[in-house]
Amino acid sequence: MDNFQIETAQNVNILQNVAGVGERILAYLIDLFIMVIYVLLITLLFVSIELSDSVYMLVGMTVGLPLFLYHLLWEMLWNGRSPGKAVMKLRVVKTDGSKPAFSNYILRWLFRIIDITATSGALALVTILFNGKGQRIGDLAASTTVITEKQTVSFSQTILMDIPDNYVSQFPQVTVFSDSEMQTIKNVFREARYNGNHNVILKLAKRVANVMEVKLEETPIQFIDKVIKDYNYYTQNM
Repeated sequence: MDNFQIETAQNVNILQNVAGVGERILAYLIDLFIMVIYVLLITLLFVSIELSDSVYMLVGMTVGLPLFLYHLLWEMLWNGRSPGKAVMKLRVVKTDGSKPAFSNYILRWLFRIIDITATSGALALVTILFNGKGQRIGDLAASTTVITEKQTVSFSQTILMDIPDNYVSQFPQVTVFSDSEMQTIKNVFREARYNGNHNVILKLAKRVANVMEVKLEETPIQFIDKVIKDYNYYTQNM
């Protein structure tokens, strides 16, 4: 699964999971199914009613407008989700992780004509596959992407650690981090340590020390391990 980094106000990078192509296709098919059902219900409603041509035209416009604006309205009014995206636990966000503005939503929606409607989704598929951040052309233009909110997290991937009763903390400054930031620090540390990537651990330690405004006076591994334990100590005893 691809991901991209979000840099927080505390200058800590957080990895955000990008929605997979298969998930986005399924979400699209669910939305398409809903639209088809809508058309069938409206058709059944008016099929037995005799209307003049002008009224039929008005009805057609009334029926067609919600279909035309379907994705724009749902995503704007439901915080970046359509029914299909909600079922698949997907959401449209800006590439910095924040909520898109109206201009982002409408720009993204306008480009659907090019990369989805006109090319039956082929252009969107190719762009997403080669982009690396889950962006079709509309996303590139609007600085948005689609993320997955599905989480399969094991205990080792959380910030939780067992702290002994006689534990002595060293860095009260760890409380400047949020739970999500500390979880990211632990995940990056755990993966880098597993892969023997000491350069990543060193960079992480320097960044964390800088945010906490403390001197790095021990090995990077010892420092990050202590920071994670201290965070657990302070948050569990607050």
